[in-house]
Amino acid sequence: MVQKYQSPVRVYKHPFELVMAAYERRFPTCHLIPMFVASDVVEEEGNEEGSTNRVERRCALDVDAPRLLKRIAGVDYVYFIQKNTLNRKERTLHIESHNETFSNRVIISETCCYSVHPENEDWTCFEQTASLDIKSFFGFESTVEKIAMKQYASSIKKGKEIIDFYLNELEDEGIINVPRWTPSSPPVSLPRPTSLFTSPTVLCFCVTDKLDADYIKRYLGDLTPLQESCLIRLRKWLQETHKGKIPKDEHILRFLRARDFNMEKAREILCQSLTWRKQHQVDYLLETWTSPQVLQDYYTGGWHHHDRDGRPLYVLRLGQMDTKGLVRALGEESLLRHVLSINEEGLRRCEENTKVFGRPISCWTCLVDLEGLNMRHLWRPGVKALLRIIEVVEANYPETLGRLLILRAPRVFPVLWTLVSPFIDENTRKKFLIYAGNDYQGPGGLVDYIDKEIIPDFLAGECMCEVPEGGLVPKSMYRTAEELENEDVRMWTETIYQSASVFKGAPHELLIEIIDASSVITWDFDMCKGDVVFNIYHSKRAPQPLRKDPLGAHVITSPVGNNVQLIDKSWMLGQDYSMVETSLTCKEGESVQGSHITRWPGFYILQWKFHNMPACSATNLPRVDDVLATLQVSSHKCKVMYYTEVLGSEDFRLVFVCVSFILFSSPIHV
Repeated sequence: MVQKYQSPVRVYKHPFELVMAAYERRFPTCHLIPMFVASDVVEEEGNEEGSTNRVERRCALDVDAPRLLKRIAGVDYVYFIQKNTLNRKERTLHIESHNETFSNRVIISETCCYSVHPENEDWTCFEQTASLDIKSFFGFESTVEKIAMKQYASSIKKGKEIIDFYLNELEDEGIINVPRWTPSSPPVSLPRPTSLFTSPTVLCFCVTDKLDADYIKRYLGDLTPLQESCLIRLRKWLQETHKGKIPKDEHILRFLRARDFNMEKAREILCQSLTWRKQHQVDYLLETWTSPQVLQDYYTGGWHHHDRDGRPLYVLRLGQMDTKGLVRALGEESLLRHVLSINEEGLRRCEENTKVFGRPISCWTCLVDLEGLNMRHLWRPGVKALLRIIEVVEANYPETLGRLLILRAPRVFPVLWTLVSPFIDENTRKKFLIYAGNDYQGPGGLVDYIDKEIIPDFLAGECMCEVPEGGLVPKSMYRTAEELENEDVRMWTETIYQSASVFKGAPHELLIEIIDASSVITWDFDMCKGDVVFNIYHSKRAPQPLRKDPLGAHVITSPVGNNVQLIDKSWMLGQDYSMVETSLTCKEGESVQGSHITRWPGFYILQWKFHNMPACSATNLPRVDDVLATLQVSSHKCKVMYYTEVLGSEDFRLVFVCVSFILFSSPIHV
């Protein structure tokens, strides 16, 4: 498996030339890097005007590895080939390197880049990427991988410290400015990289769309270099596949933490959550959702200041809540939407507290008072609703609960806990603190987590808490199952998106009839699972309703959406129908938007077709990567969520003019 790393942008608040002077001082060896023992210049060249200089060096490293491993490998030092390109005119230094030792068994590559900050020419930016691919190493592949990643993480951490050390040394010597290069300037000696190894692709970047190291520390917290790399790579992947519609950095980080920074697993659950949010318009929930009066009167929960760590504090008097009455009066879906609005408000409060307290706050504390909990809270439909709410929240708001304080737990609590705990993530369960009776009032109790001044009055505190006291919901407010079902359906079908399944040999097709030529067909769809090929066809005649075969294969209904086929197998492309747009291959996780201006009236068919991996051109046999990718698509089934709309040409031009006006009148473009 290939291990990859990408750093955030690290900013030195010093001019490029001064940073290069500091950088040069770490050679030929550096006492701050004991493992860097020697280097030899293999080749050096420059242009006539002296603006560029290229140097190739062979560097020796004394890697901190077990003696037994070194004896088996038969080496004392590990050698790297390093190629540096300094462009004094453009004020950039590109560094590429790869390992020479064991290059047939291990491939290590890295790219570093120093450049001028795009918004301040007196600052310098640094960024690096690297990859590690261990093919075989005498049966010690896992050990070598751990050693390499440990050494690299240590090297990354030291890199900035080394430059800062030599910048301070220059300042102590009175050197605070190095003149910029001009055509008459004498050549300047070339500096060397600060890292353990470097890679063969020249890196070009723009700070505006990347994460700054200082920003990460201020708003996201202390992350290891490899954790930073996971965040940056996942963020970049989302930018490329979701056309800029990505969640905030702190939310991406929550999904990474929920999967122990396994990027593939985090990406999978994050994409599922983004699709869910889009389908149910959760991003607009705080603006569109108004709690029914019965919730305002009888839902015994609310926000209440913050805990000692600055986390927002949510208080829930579960023991005083009539769960049966709320479910009977509102239905499961209304309760779920209310809980989602609480979580959305929690995310907003975390952002606000991050600014107020000057440190990253990404989760909240929940205080649950169980006084009054009894067997009526174990009403089966109520427990079912609770389990579903937990399931949805766990899937879409991971790592948002920093601590759960459960107070005054009665004897019936173990029964409820046995029912609920299997549905709660293990990492989340570790954050639970449970107090029976009045134990919360003593040492190690509530005052360890919440300031005494804001402990609610119903817990013998001094602070008035505005959380409703609850009580029994009047039975006159109960509604029949039919009434609740109709409202629930209406609530969760308030989405403009539709879902469909695509199978191998069974594409999903959508028919759009166009009366006026020059209309505009627009589409927006997300690939939830698998890869498809998206096509648009035109036909002068409407497809006839397909007769189902004995197995009913033409129209397939599945839990995740329908599969409809319109193009008859007897139709011939070019005669009965024609392709009007080039085929587009859409990968899993991608978000695709587009439009087509129709040239003729008639019938247009939008088709999502299962993507078959191409065979190797030389042998007609599939490639290994293709086979592995095919195996990842379970049962040859894809899932797509889509929305389409037809606009008249005048409407489309009006939208285009409005969008153009907004974009080009924005201060960004001034």
